[in-house]
Amino acid sequence: MAQKSDNSGLKPKKILKGKTIIVTGCSSGIGWETARMIKSYGGDVLGVDINMTTDHVDEFYKADLSDKATIEALVDVLPDGADGLANIAGLPPTLPPEMVVKVNLVGLKYLTELLVPKLADGASIVNLASLAGFGWPEHINQIQASYDLDFHEVEDFVRRYGIDQQQGRSYFFSKEALVVWTMKQRWAWRDRGIRMNAVSPGPVDTPILKDFIQTLGERAEEDMKVMDRPGEATDIAPVVCFMLSDASQWMRGINLPVDGGMSSHLLCKIHGL
Repeated sequence: MAQKSDNSGLKPKKILKGKTIIVTGCSSGIGWETARMIKSYGGDVLGVDINMTTDHVDEFYKADLSDKATIEALVDVLPDGADGLANIAGLPPTLPPEMVVKVNLVGLKYLTELLVPKLADGASIVNLASLAGFGWPEHINQIQASYDLDFHEVEDFVRRYGIDQQQGRSYFFSKEALVVWTMKQRWAWRDRGIRMNAVSPGPVDTPILKDFIQTLGERAEEDMKVMDRPGEATDIAPVVCFMLSDASQWMRGINLPVDGGMSSHLLCKIHGL
């Protein structure tokens, strides 16, 4: 059996020393592990979540990222000058589709756009996308229609495009649109040296893994058969930290797969390699 990795014992240089990073979804899973690693790499963490935690955060802000007014209030109280934003908060596909799209896409974009003026020059924004966003080229029309999607329009949007009728589609759509939005922002704030990239995990053993298996059924089981193991939060968080560090300054608008080779497997199948 393949041995699980554990990066928790790594002792790299303090690549985030002196940096302050905003981490959404800091109370569990990849967000919790990212906050922990930021601290171990010398950074300070401003944690945001709907669930309270005191773990690995210097300051905690409770916020519901599905609510426009709450996001505006959050931005008002967050301090100026943060060096990075890790958009990790997200909902699984078992929850109502309009909530998934609001938190995973609309709320994430709105929070980011409001925060950019408050970020330090040279800041790094890292969006946690997903292997679920791999099929974005097949859904360009839906994605383009979502560019200016506002909170009050989400319910109508998911009905109009049948997103509420397809099992798990809300999650896949939200990650597809997030990958495209990340690419489109490649030079949005280049004059200030602010960059945006995405990290796309494959199946990761977090509290919501069971939600994906429940939703996708045989499809998820088939995917898992070709992998040596599910990922761990400790596989993903170091990559997010690297993307937040100065070592990634010339990486702009990319979507970096961290999926045990699953995206390469899919590409090989698609192209007959």
